[in-house]
Amino acid sequence: MSKRRTTLPLLLTLFLITRLPVYAQEKWDLKRCVNYAVANNISIKQADIQARLAKLTTEQSQWNQVPTLALGSQLGIKSGNTQNPNTYALSTQTYELNNWQLQSSVTAFNFFSIRRSIEANRLAWQAALAGSDRTKNDISLNVANAYLQVLLAMEQTDAAHLQLQLSQNQLDLTRKQVNAGTLPELNAAELESQVAQDSSTYITAKGTVTQDILQLKAYMDLDASTPFDVYAPPVEDIPIENLADLQPEAIYALALVNQPLQKMDALNVASARKLIQANRGAMYPTVSIVGSIGASWISPFPESILSKPPSITTDTLYTFRQVGSNSVFVEDVPTYPTKNKPYFSQLRQTFNQFVGLNVNIPILNNGTLRIAYAKSKLNLRNQELQRDQDNLTLKNNIYLAYTAAITALQKFEANKITVTATQKSYEYAKKRYDIGMSNTIDLLTNENNFGNARINLLSSQFDYVFKMKVLEYYKGMGIKLTKD
Repeated sequence: MSKRRTTLPLLLTLFLITRLPVYAQEKWDLKRCVNYAVANNISIKQADIQARLAKLTTEQSQWNQVPTLALGSQLGIKSGNTQNPNTYALSTQTYELNNWQLQSSVTAFNFFSIRRSIEANRLAWQAALAGSDRTKNDISLNVANAYLQVLLAMEQTDAAHLQLQLSQNQLDLTRKQVNAGTLPELNAAELESQVAQDSSTYITAKGTVTQDILQLKAYMDLDASTPFDVYAPPVEDIPIENLADLQPEAIYALALVNQPLQKMDALNVASARKLIQANRGAMYPTVSIVGSIGASWISPFPESILSKPPSITTDTLYTFRQVGSNSVFVEDVPTYPTKNKPYFSQLRQTFNQFVGLNVNIPILNNGTLRIAYAKSKLNLRNQELQRDQDNLTLKNNIYLAYTAAITALQKFEANKITVTATQKSYEYAKKRYDIGMSNTIDLLTNENNFGNARINLLSSQFDYVFKMKVLEYYKGMGIKLTKD
């Protein structure tokens, strides 16, 4: 009776769990899960930022073709024996100055270094976009795998619940026979133990569903507390390609063209080649067209300095002066009234223009350009090796996936036979038990074998479906569980 006292509270708990109010909530299918993950996954957002940075680098290199234009101004005070920037006269005085200059420069020819840099950066940007697509595909595959795990856990929960119902029905029937005196109490006690075990299996299966849903939410970057339920299509309705149409060599040929990683590798190699040409061009002379306009203002700036002094028609005048104990004649120098020339008048008067060619020939620059050229060649080789490594890994993964799909199919077919056999054994054992020709242990053994066979069949079926979906993914068909 102790087993019965243990079983009844457990059954009561299980009854309450299954009867808890379940609020209706919208079910998520695989397409919605994948779309949400693509829109919200942090890794995808980071890959998108990297692509945007690569785009900005491309735009920056394109601006190198556009002429530069800069406006500069200088305002200050100068003193001492200096040359007046407007009159070029030497004087010892303090004056204020203000210079204006507008400069422009454009590269006329540099052995196509700028153009090759633009092409290299554009290819690198396209490679970054392909890298973002690769991240999206990887996340989509992970979400699909987690989604199938949830479906499998739900199917296993339904199987465990069915197993529990069968055990409970058998216990109810046996209890009636025990009460009628046709069967011993031992039979009922053994069935109560089986019901308790099946109840534990069912509760564990329900917990597995919750855990798998949390894992799916993690791949989607969905908050764990968000109400969530998945749409569970019958596994038999999930479309699967014919295995004969998924030969590894044919899939590999398609994957080399369709897979984002292979696209990214090809673009990175092309970008590295353009970068070599850009660095080689940077070692040759660069010809630029330069030009500028300018004007200046100083204060004081006597207006009479730039104007023609009045004509002197009289004879030179001399003045007698006493210098110490001597008397000397000193020439009188005429003076003229002056005033500071206005600001804008000075700017107009000192306005100047310049245009010319600038040739820059790199001779000694600490080996910077040659080392950059050598590095770019090594970078190309590294990108080629990375491409070859990724292609080898891709081919190996395709062959592994194809082998795994064949194994999963064989296991699935074998489990079908096992389920059929164990079902017959269980039915025969139940009939023998009902007429008293078999004991409880034999019945429970056949029942457990039948239940385990059904669970194994479900697991192998979902494993086969996922392995086939991986092959379809490499083929470039995407991940889908419905026919639309």
